[in-house]
Amino acid sequence: MPKMKTHSSLKDRFKITGTGKVKRYKAYRNHLLSHKSGRQKRVLAGQPLMAAGDVRRLKQGLSNLK
Repeated sequence: MPKMKTHSSLKDRFKITGTGKVKRYKAYRNHLLSHKSGRQKRVLAGQPLMAAGDVRRLKQGLSNLK
């Protein structure tokens, strides 16, 4: 039986917390930051938890990620 592999692009985009919740990154925080306001950059700085419906869909791709 072949092994279940972790989807490689998901490894970098999501983090699993100690209790099993999934943290995600926000969009619009990677480049072109000079023209964005400080308030916008502060709001984008956090890593929110993913919604429960999305987590169920991700669990298969993140199966081997701890």
